[in-house]
Amino acid sequence: MHWEQLLSAKRLSSSTRPEDIRSQFQRDYDRIIFSSPFRRLQNKTQVFPLPGSVFVHNRLTHSLEVASLGRSIANLVARELQKRDDIDNKEILHELGSIVSAACLAHDLGNPPFGHSGEKAISNYFTEGNGKVFEASLKLEQWSDLIAFEGNANAFRILTHQFNGRRKGGFALTYATLAAMVKYPYPSSANEKPSKYGFFHSETSTWESIAHECGIPKIDDEKAAYARHPLVFLVEAADDISYLIMDIEDAHKLRILNTEETESLLLSFFDPLLNKANLEYKQKIYLEVTDTNERIAFLRATVINLLVQQVSSIFLNNYNAIMEGSFESTLVKQLDGHYKAALKKCKDVSLSRIYKHPSVIKIELTGYNVLGMLMDEFAKAILEPEKSYNQKLLSLLPLQFNTESNELYHKLQSVVDFISGMTDLYAMQLYRDLKGIL
Repeated sequence: MHWEQLLSAKRLSSSTRPEDIRSQFQRDYDRIIFSSPFRRLQNKTQVFPLPGSVFVHNRLTHSLEVASLGRSIANLVARELQKRDDIDNKEILHELGSIVSAACLAHDLGNPPFGHSGEKAISNYFTEGNGKVFEASLKLEQWSDLIAFEGNANAFRILTHQFNGRRKGGFALTYATLAAMVKYPYPSSANEKPSKYGFFHSETSTWESIAHECGIPKIDDEKAAYARHPLVFLVEAADDISYLIMDIEDAHKLRILNTEETESLLLSFFDPLLNKANLEYKQKIYLEVTDTNERIAFLRATVINLLVQQVSSIFLNNYNAIMEGSFESTLVKQLDGHYKAALKKCKDVSLSRIYKHPSVIKIELTGYNVLGMLMDEFAKAILEPEKSYNQKLLSLLPLQFNTESNELYHKLQSVVDFISGMTDLYAMQLYRDLKGIL
């Protein structure tokens, strides 16, 4: 793959405005941050229930932080790549930070309410709920989309699909930004069992045109799988670092983890020999900063800085394989030594103490009940719109989600589009209203 193709500024629309004070890729960032789907992320669960007196991360704050990390990683990589002799047009590399930060900003746009349990709730409607009856009427690739609803694929759809009354090309972003956010460049039907994937059957041709324009090769004809755009690795690394470290900080704020064990987890990223200066700096800061939360925030920031440096180096060390499309790992998985051990500690604690905490389990159970019921109500309504109750119910469906297609797949997609775009609060209120709960 070659950077001149990979960084295509062509847009998924018929026109491209000339640059002014902003580059084409900076425009992508602005289009996302001013959009309604992005604003709705402020009321979507990240891990913990939406905050009361203690403010923890939601999807919006997480996305902003991932964008910040992604820009830093990309700028470090760009600085080193500009020293290489095998890249002709080095000037285009200064846009890496803008592209990666825009892709990071958009990476969670497709996540439904109630965190990852929301994805499972939508899928379970088709695998275990009343939606099972639709299997016989759908093509295999269409059914595989529904039984494994995927937030990544939904984000791609939100950004590229022309919803009713909206512009052609969705957000009309550049091909480079769109390709940089597709972590799994293959359809749902590529896997025998439900698994992560990058685009729905309905957006296959859109992805193929983007891959062709960016010069991204197909690596498996049978599975319709493509190589990753190299910048995907940077977007993914920023996301991995952010949620692993920030979940630890949130757990401390909520007193799921005490201060001593939180400090221990974060300090395990420092090698006493290699990071002597950092540890001395930590002691100096601690003399001035006595607030416990600020101390943890300081350690978190220092750890993130260390990991940003490390994943940037890993990308550069595996540069040739990445550009050939043969690198199959994530950057974070390539961390070694004490970094690998420290990361494993954080993952183990997250799995055993954080993600299984009663507050997290309760919001997941709420998601199953709320989204399962809404899926059932609106699916029945859109398939039998002549009934008086269903007519009233469908009047709540925004015009952008109306479909003129008579195909079952597209009708069910319109329901999924509507429900996955809801905030936690709106979904819960609508559930109460339909249930008659005052």
